[in-house]
Amino acid sequence: MNRIVLGIAIALAALPAAHAQQTAGEVYQWKDASGVTHYSQTPPANGRYEQRVINAAGSAAPVAQAAVVAPENAQCAAARANIAALQTSGDVQQDTDGDGKPDQVLDPTQRANQMELAQAAVKAYCTP
Repeated sequence: MNRIVLGIAIALAALPAAHAQQTAGEVYQWKDASGVTHYSQTPPANGRYEQRVINAAGSAAPVAQAAVVAPENAQCAAARANIAALQTSGDVQQDTDGDGKPDQVLDPTQRANQMELAQAAVKAYCTP
């Protein structure tokens, strides 16, 4: 009988500690481009942030610092690949009829025009 009472007493004594652990959690802290500090349960999409753990007393302790690199835009990657291809010394072919097969070799003027278009695409789609 004493063991049952002792077990119940220990369970009741541990209840507040278990509740405090449930309220503790992880948060992420970062500053945006304007210098405003943000806190969230999810990390930012890109940029530097600090991961913090909120303990049962409500205070924050830093856990780790990290930087998230945004994935490269597909249009940015295509524009950079076009620039690389246009900078080669060999012939560059273009698909003009949309069948997926190159059917025209670019002359120097067309090549320069395509280079200008690719550089404009890099400016538009690639973030610094």
